[in-house]
Amino acid sequence: MGSDAPAGSPCGDTSLEAGPARQAAQRPQGTGTGAAIVGFTNTSGTACTVEGFPTVAGAANGSPELNVPLTVEHSGTSAPVTVAPGGRVWVTLTFHQVQGEGDGYCASGEAPVQYPTMVLGLPGGAGRHQVALDDGEFAECDGIVAVTALSAAQPS
Repeated sequence: MGSDAPAGSPCGDTSLEAGPARQAAQRPQGTGTGAAIVGFTNTSGTACTVEGFPTVAGAANGSPELNVPLTVEHSGTSAPVTVAPGGRVWVTLTFHQVQGEGDGYCASGEAPVQYPTMVLGLPGGAGRHQVALDDGEFAECDGIVAVTALSAAQPS
């Protein structure tokens, strides 16, 4: 599995494999997800390059036509990242946080939404990757997510 493209060429749709998302150490106040970190490992035999911000959709029961695209707000600036074989790139997703106890509420007055998984579309043809949280479901408000650019630096 993987790409045999020359080093430094764009990562293809089989070059990177997503690991499970995990709760970020620093996240907004409230209950639910708040912020999640996702790592992508280069599973190909050669280095490849990726740059930019992923798209994000809430996945609904494994049916791609039912996925709910979230409004993505870019956080920071992007630069090309070369990913060595076995190397990783990272992204942080920060959601409008669910407030209160139990099922909670949104500060906007909208109802919170839970998704068992999210689908991240990586830029430049690096594929669409379905990820689950390592400890629960994604919970968010307002269908908006702030997304950092893909980076070689692992966030906390």
